[in-house]
Amino acid sequence: MLMITINLTTRQMFMNFYFCRMKKRILMLIASSLILLPVLCQPTLRVLFLGNSYTAANDLPGMVADVASSAGDSVIYDSNTPGGFTLQGHSGDAGSLSKIAAGGWDYVVLQEQSQLPSFPASQVNTQMFPFAKQLDSLILLSNPCAETVFYMTWGRKNGDASNCANWPPVCTYAGMDSLLRMRYMQMAASNKAIVSPVGAVWRYLRNTQPQIELYEADESHPSEAGTYAAACSFYSTLFRKDPTQITFSGTLPHNDALLIRNAVKAVAFDSLSYWFVGTYEPAAAFSFSQSVDTVFFTNQSLNASGYLWDFGDGTSDTTTHPVHVYAQNGTYQVLLKASHCGLQDTDTATVQVVSIGIEPKASHQTLKLFPNPAADLITLQLPDEFAGNKNTILIYTPDGQLVRREIVPEGMRQLSISVSGLPAGLWIVSVVSDHGNPIRGFFLKKP
Repeated sequence: MLMITINLTTRQMFMNFYFCRMKKRILMLIASSLILLPVLCQPTLRVLFLGNSYTAANDLPGMVADVASSAGDSVIYDSNTPGGFTLQGHSGDAGSLSKIAAGGWDYVVLQEQSQLPSFPASQVNTQMFPFAKQLDSLILLSNPCAETVFYMTWGRKNGDASNCANWPPVCTYAGMDSLLRMRYMQMAASNKAIVSPVGAVWRYLRNTQPQIELYEADESHPSEAGTYAAACSFYSTLFRKDPTQITFSGTLPHNDALLIRNAVKAVAFDSLSYWFVGTYEPAAAFSFSQSVDTVFFTNQSLNASGYLWDFGDGTSDTTTHPVHVYAQNGTYQVLLKASHCGLQDTDTATVQVVSIGIEPKASHQTLKLFPNPAADLITLQLPDEFAGNKNTILIYTPDGQLVRREIVPEGMRQLSISVSGLPAGLWIVSVVSDHGNPIRGFFLKKP
């Protein structure tokens, strides 16, 4: 029996997991030979486009699907693009709101009216930014794993003549385009969203390939070439793939389509992080402090909603800030996986335990401490062996600095103490008696 196995690189496996959210394999029985082949499922994204005639022109959503399909990927899309619509208009439009509420979108694209982002700050601050925030909030409410994408549009071919007299910065293409770019980047940054840098691609093409006409005769709306540049930009930012692998050209001359794809690669794909692509994904990080066999971990991860700790001794934990006690001396490799919406990142550190057995052996009974985390008050319950002893409660910083000493009234096994004066963070609580071994616990102080 013949078995053939095709291996994938780590990056390929990650990308397949990212888009397909699962790995599939199929067993094929051919001529009495067993062939084990990994099936590379076609990446599919669900995208909602909310805009106006700039998005509707030449059917941009459909063209995004076409360019993706030609590169082996798939887009399922819907759109709402009434002429002249603003983000404010979408925020109160029943059609847009119902499409957002339907959920299930991987990405929701927001395109502002073509001129508004280039207007004075006073107008932008009242007529645009609040509604970008409102729509982004609704998108996340419907699907916490969805990402908002701002469709950066372009300056008019020779500036905005209708507003030039009252607002000189838009009198030229460069002036208007620069303001558009700045405002779209501001919207993305303030909403933790990403940008499809179509306007930046257009500017690159105007400078390097002026023979390609990006505008319709009105010097505002996109020609087919302009929409094609937008579609390739969306493909590159949404799928995070090199647009030069696109083979669809529509009715454009082959060379023009090739030049546009190269421009998208130079502006969008080669600088994805500049457009915030991947910026808000999980980033694992942690630090730790140690007291003999006990290690206090402080989770410093960003953009994560789930955690898995591997302490390197065969045990694990899923809490945010775990405390782990090692049973034996040794060197342990600790791994943290931080995850969110099917994406994950890892961080590792080495912990050395070399002092077990030097200090008195701790009690086998545990110190019960609640609530944890705590804001103002913690309650301690002492085990039976501490009954009738003279007990003292000590509170330490994770690095062993004593900050509080409390004498427990004789015979008392449960007491509450105030921690309102302690800063937020992790604290060690130790109970010491005149008979018996000390016991330890910990709590996390809320801000």
